[in-house]
Amino acid sequence: MHFMLQEIQEQPMVVERILQESPRIRRLARRIRRRDPWFVVMAARGTSDNAALYGKYLFETLLGLPVSLAAPSVITLYSSRLRLQKSLVLGISQSGESLDIVEFLRAARRLGALTVAITNHERSTLARNAHEVLLCHAGEERSIAATKTYMGQLTVLAFLAATWGELGDLERELQNLPRALEEVLKRKEEIAERVSRYRYMGECIVSARGYNYATAKEAALKLKETCYVLAEALSSADLLHGPIAIVERDFPVFLFAPTGKAYGHLLELTERLVAQGAEVVVFSDAQEILKKGTVPIPVPVSVPEEVTPHVLIIPAQLFAYHLALAKGLDPDHPRGLRKITRTL
Repeated sequence: MHFMLQEIQEQPMVVERILQESPRIRRLARRIRRRDPWFVVMAARGTSDNAALYGKYLFETLLGLPVSLAAPSVITLYSSRLRLQKSLVLGISQSGESLDIVEFLRAARRLGALTVAITNHERSTLARNAHEVLLCHAGEERSIAATKTYMGQLTVLAFLAATWGELGDLERELQNLPRALEEVLKRKEEIAERVSRYRYMGECIVSARGYNYATAKEAALKLKETCYVLAEALSSADLLHGPIAIVERDFPVFLFAPTGKAYGHLLELTERLVAQGAEVVVFSDAQEILKKGTVPIPVPVSVPEEVTPHVLIIPAQLFAYHLALAKGLDPDHPRGLRKITRTL
């Protein structure tokens, strides 16, 4: 078995381990409430940046705090002195060794921000330079394409939001999440059966809205990394503002459309894409929209919209994994990539 598949299947255990660390996260939440930051800045790259995008929707929607996704080069290349005294700065990195994220966090601390590292490695450089550290508890990740560390980052961000905002309903949903993920993993053979249709796919659009814009971006990244598919991730709203013009007959569009506030918009978009002759792959828990797509990928559990990115990313990861195999590729070792990327 490839490491990528093993690590996809470990994700319920990753969530369990993070939930067991709840006292640490609760202490940080209390510290943040005392500090009362005016805004949040998240610094990340790659898969971690997609997790940060989820965190942006989470903190802005549930906590009412503006969130900026940092451009690290503002500090690392242009030496700007940002006004961060009333901010919470989160540095998110699986390895904790991404040089520009480390330098951004280090500078933010000097500039008066409360800094938190979200990483899989407690002794990493990022962790050593932060006021506080929250761990992903994913264990060693041997596949180049990150899967279980992404799940860890999503879970840490969600649990931090739940405890910071004293959101009991969200916290209870996270307690139920490992069982929901196990149910999704039971459908892995179904997904494997659907990928052969796309063996020769060279390009596609991946889309969603709201919380699952992060899912669309992460799914597109996995298709690029493991399958060498030119996958463009777009908010479904942005898709309608011009790019939909490139969608012609048989053009593949992957849509993540769980029940929730974005569902009605995504249902209308699916109908329009099908009318244009697009090849629409729909990931959803709603039968209505699954029936309208070209290829349905049913999600066997329904959860509140705030935690749908945890549930939907697993079928996306499995799709990318099996498509890589169908293309004769090694999903564990994408060409030209390493586990740690160092940029300044």
